[in-house]
Amino acid sequence: MGSELLKIAEGFSIVAEGLRGLAKAEGGTKEKTVKAQKAEKPESVAEVQQESPATLEGIRALMAQKTQEGKSKEIKELLQKYGAAKLSAVKPEDYPALMQEAQVL
Repeated sequence: MGSELLKIAEGFSIVAEGLRGLAKAEGGTKEKTVKAQKAEKPESVAEVQQESPATLEGIRALMAQKTQEGKSKEIKELLQKYGAAKLSAVKPEDYPALMQEAQVL
């Protein structure tokens, strides 16, 4: 009976190793999925902004995207064009035009 118990224990060990391998593989897949979603996010932001009216939040997201693309200087110049040092100082009636120009950057 002792040798049978050892065989069972060895079987459990093999199953445990297999489960660990699956867990690691699944963890890597989740990590890749999160990275892929982050990479796709700027496109999603642009799509949402094109479909909805210009809002402060939408413009802020677009400008954050443009900043990440290295266009901080252009964004500052665009804000100055609308007489503002920061986005919160832009007049709401200027949001649609500002968003259109920011999308072109």
